[in-house]
Amino acid sequence: MRPLIRVGAVNYLNSKPLIEGLAEFTNDVHLELDIPSRLADRMACGELDVGLIPVVEFFRAGNYSYVPNIGVSSRGPVLSVTLFSKVRWQDIRSVTLDEGSRTSAALTRILLAKRHNVRPLLRQLPMDAAAESVTTDAVLLIGDRAMKACLPGFDYAYDLGQEWTDWTGLPMVFAVWAVREGVDLGRAERALVQAKEMGLRRAGAIAAREAGPLGLDPGFCRRYLTNIIHYDLGPRELDGLNHYYELAAELGLAPKGVNLVHYHRPNLVQSY
Repeated sequence: MRPLIRVGAVNYLNSKPLIEGLAEFTNDVHLELDIPSRLADRMACGELDVGLIPVVEFFRAGNYSYVPNIGVSSRGPVLSVTLFSKVRWQDIRSVTLDEGSRTSAALTRILLAKRHNVRPLLRQLPMDAAAESVTTDAVLLIGDRAMKACLPGFDYAYDLGQEWTDWTGLPMVFAVWAVREGVDLGRAERALVQAKEMGLRRAGAIAAREAGPLGLDPGFCRRYLTNIIHYDLGPRELDGLNHYYELAAELGLAPKGVNLVHYHRPNLVQSY
């Protein structure tokens, strides 16, 4: 019997279209949900074969491939990655980073250092800690809690998807399906593509189902899934991803010399 492919996905609204009906297309996968940072750690220690992981962790691993044309990205505002700040960018001296974040934490540091010439003191916000309690100049929130947060004590709310695109003119890719070296996806490769196609068709149903538990408006969730988040990984997204990597590597947030490669059956991996 063929062993199950261990698949890990993010338990956020924006990932739901990528796993909708995944089990309907193959019996070869075992799906588990977790926060982005823990998914990346579980991929690194071999507990998962495929993971919807933060892109910075894709590059930090150095030997993953990605499933072609599937990702989580924005082409402007992303709404679910926000830096709340008491001061303007150039005056930020301390930042608290969401524990669940890796790509967005690195993006925050890239924007501060490369765009605003600021290198602040960094702290971490545990998943169960209230963002309102932080004493730093700014706090980064991601995922569903970023969309629900208000933080009236912070005068500025910077959408990092918008900030990136305004600065670079490129999409911002936050996550990809990463495949560990040597893993043969078999039928799971096609199932991931089919799940994405079904998820996009069912965006309205997903929004209606997920909105209540999240405390969000169903119409807002529908627009978020269909107009804000983009799930293709085309040439422009790959350009944005490569540029993000170059900046991260310059700051020592990812190793240099890592190639962005897409998945083929083992021993047939080709460079993009």
